[in-house]
Amino acid sequence: MKISPQWVREFVELAVDDRRLAEDLTGVGIAVEGISGSGADTVFEMEIGTNRPDAMNHYGVAREAAAIYDLPLKQFSVLGSQFSVASQKLASAAKAASSSSPHGTTEVVPFLVPPFPIVVEEPALCPRFSARIIRGTRVKPSPAKIAHRLALLDQRPISNAVDATNYVLWEIGKPTHVFDMDLLEGGKLIIRKAENGEKLKTLDGVERTLSSEDLVVADARKPVGLAGVMGGFDTMITDKTRNILIESAWWDPVTVRKSSRRHGLHTDASHRFERGADFESTILSCDLVAAMILESGGGELVGDAVDVVSRRLDQAPVVLRLSEVHRILGGNLSTGQIFRVLKSLGFTLIPEGQGTAEFRVQIPSWRLDVEREIDLIEEIARLHGYDKFENTLPAYSGAVVDLPNAAADATLRTRALALGYDEAVSLTFISHADAEKFSSAAVLELENPLSEEASVMRTSMAPGMLDMLAWNLNRDSENVRLFEMGRVYEMSGGERAEPARLCLGATLVSVKRSLPAGAVLDVSKGEQAVAAETFRSFKGDVENLLAAFASTDPSFDRETAEYFHPGRSARVLLDGVVVAQFGQIAEGVKAQRKLRQDVFLAEIDLVRLHAIGLRTERFAALGKYPAVERDFSFVFSDEVEFEAMRRAVRGLGLDVLRSFTPIEIFRGGAIGAGKYSILLRARLLSDEGTLRDEQIAVWSAKIVATLQGLGGVQRA
Repeated sequence: MKISPQWVREFVELAVDDRRLAEDLTGVGIAVEGISGSGADTVFEMEIGTNRPDAMNHYGVAREAAAIYDLPLKQFSVLGSQFSVASQKLASAAKAASSSSPHGTTEVVPFLVPPFPIVVEEPALCPRFSARIIRGTRVKPSPAKIAHRLALLDQRPISNAVDATNYVLWEIGKPTHVFDMDLLEGGKLIIRKAENGEKLKTLDGVERTLSSEDLVVADARKPVGLAGVMGGFDTMITDKTRNILIESAWWDPVTVRKSSRRHGLHTDASHRFERGADFESTILSCDLVAAMILESGGGELVGDAVDVVSRRLDQAPVVLRLSEVHRILGGNLSTGQIFRVLKSLGFTLIPEGQGTAEFRVQIPSWRLDVEREIDLIEEIARLHGYDKFENTLPAYSGAVVDLPNAAADATLRTRALALGYDEAVSLTFISHADAEKFSSAAVLELENPLSEEASVMRTSMAPGMLDMLAWNLNRDSENVRLFEMGRVYEMSGGERAEPARLCLGATLVSVKRSLPAGAVLDVSKGEQAVAAETFRSFKGDVENLLAAFASTDPSFDRETAEYFHPGRSARVLLDGVVVAQFGQIAEGVKAQRKLRQDVFLAEIDLVRLHAIGLRTERFAALGKYPAVERDFSFVFSDEVEFEAMRRAVRGLGLDVLRSFTPIEIFRGGAIGAGKYSILLRARLLSDEGTLRDEQIAVWSAKIVATLQGLGGVQRA
């Protein structure tokens, strides 16, 4: 948001230069992130918090500056000559008509019309609607000063009437709208809910289909504006406009926010109404717009302002205790300083009794963000200056205590970093579609979601990881390895659960680069072979992480989720408990998320890993006796996987068996269809002596018999 410091100076006489003003505003939370231009054309680039719509305008910034420097803030005075003349004409006309009428009734003179009827059918959503009427004006370009100031704020000048509404919005922060009265049918305005399927062509020229959840401003026949968001095209101000109705209302923030998002319309008006506009500024903003139109285009102000108030939005007073101020901020603030700060910001302090240290604080209408005592204390702190408080630490009698699973998490983090993965953090919000695709758990929906793409708490860390990988790939960073440790959120048995998870993500290039030193990847075998090789490399990373835990029997199967590639994914079980699934992302998911190359993902259940616990490190001397390796070549049907062979051989309980691994797989040639040849290697070692041939023969026979029991045929 842009602010002109020269404009701010019209409301408070500042002695400091623009750069010092920017620094001091930033110090109280009204951040100036950049300065451009010079002299009268200087512009501040502001970053105003979403809870401070009162400061999203020049008068609001001036109020903050006046409070910083303890200077008076100038008040608005719009009842100038045009308003006075109009009021005098109304009074004179009424008096003359009354004296000339035989029955003492009032005769309507040509310019004296009854107030424009305003019918509010939804008072809960529009508690206040104000309007003023101008007749006989001329629409033309704005004066140079107005056009120049709007241009400084990147606002395109349109006409004196429309520019007046934009000028007032940027001056005091209150959105208004102007209608061509001659295009309003039926001689009245109605604030109502739209009908399903009703059409409204907005000022941007787009015809929008409304629903019954939309609040509209309508004439007797049709909608003429989407409440709090944008006016209608059919009643907009043109060069032919002569009679104008100025509207300034207070709209329900939730209704405006939902309509804005439903129609994809984020405007300067909706940005402010969504955060809560000043309820008491509707008449003032009407008067300011009217004064500018009358000054530049002439015409006559008709009657008094129309002000339909269904209910007041008076904020409840807040009790402020000086003891609480001193407890939180320290005892170096006097009562006078506290009074000065709050009064300069528009708060009114009323003592709760003679000599009391408690005050009832009336909240100004423009500060909807102040609701509690701590909010007032924050206002005191930021205006007094955070740098003026002593640097002290709160008293603490305890000691730092590690969380129960800190050691396990630290081990996993260290291993992941050593493998070349960088730690990342993703949003904890995902879309309904992602929640359904990547998890079967019941979701926790957000009451006030940021968007449809972030409407539920994540039930899986996979969507966030895929988004981060895609972000890097789209910026030509092809060698990406990331990991994230966090929680997922789900409903279980009617209760909210937040289990811990670890997610690994890697691109094809990064996985290929993780091959052992000296290993050669034969790219001539084609993309399928390359992907299979990189899958095995990624599997090694997962095994490395899980090796830190005290499992005696890790195993793998193919029961993975549908978003994994069916031939290049696996599930990991430690001691029969599923702890992880990993693999290449399926082609359909890859295409849907527009991933530019193959990516690999691993999801690890930290809750189950924590239950297993870390492996206890033990050290032993190297064996005194030589190990013996024996190879076994078998033909199996495709249905028999190596995992079944490993389990069967491990089940023999051979104490001397140190490892049993696949060395080579071959298909084709003399091997029939639906079968494959596999070369298996057993490593045997005894701590008690050198193994003899007859012992090795017995153990080898047992291994052969076990493999034959699985349907294997031994090759010569």
